[in-house]
Amino acid sequence: MRCERLVWGLLLCVTVLSGCVATRVGTGLAGVTKAQEAQDAARVHTELGQHYMELGDLQTALHKLKLALHFDKNYAPTYTVLAVVYERIHDFSDALANYRKAQRLEPGKGAPNNNLGAFLCRRGKVHQALPYFRRALADPFYTTPDVAWTNAGVCRLQIHDYKGAEASFRRAIAINAANTNALFQLARVMYRKHDAFHARIFLERYEALARETPAALKLGHAIEMRLGHTAAAHRYLKRLQKRFPNAR
Repeated sequence: MRCERLVWGLLLCVTVLSGCVATRVGTGLAGVTKAQEAQDAARVHTELGQHYMELGDLQTALHKLKLALHFDKNYAPTYTVLAVVYERIHDFSDALANYRKAQRLEPGKGAPNNNLGAFLCRRGKVHQALPYFRRALADPFYTTPDVAWTNAGVCRLQIHDYKGAEASFRRAIAINAANTNALFQLARVMYRKHDAFHARIFLERYEALARETPAALKLGHAIEMRLGHTAAAHRYLKRLQKRFPNAR
């Protein structure tokens, strides 16, 4: 189970646990140990907890997740989903405790390290966060390393390390050319470096893959103005006013 995507402004995304696994508790199937039965039960209740969380029923989600821990206190994905729920209700101390517990249970895995790093970065603890991204990327079986590279880049932007951030975003899109967050962030970095030409290229790649957002339209307007393309800049402004009339 993977909770990935750094989401500045709490665009937190939790990847759905792959498939629902029917619990075997009490089945008495040959070869199934009590430990396996307990983990299956914890997995099912964690999936239910995540389901309720995605529906917005956080109270029921917490109940299901605590029930999952009743069956298996060492099932790491439960702590990740618990952390997300606590973060959504702004209980940041319990969120941190659960992100840390998931990481301690699976210290060599990419996802728990990325999740903890992302949380610390959202809380402004950049220098504490960065080592966890490195640990995530050290996992040879980590399936979404581009996410950790992107998160590390966004984190570096907080300390104005634009060179390090650019390198991280470039690594991300080298791994996954469809990583829209990395493309958008790279466009921002290029604009800040006064390289409007390349900023425009990365923004166009982003726009080909992602939905319009106020931030992207605003950046497009700024890039075109810097390039001296007032007509193109005006088109971005019109789109912003039409699609997002209440945007700040």
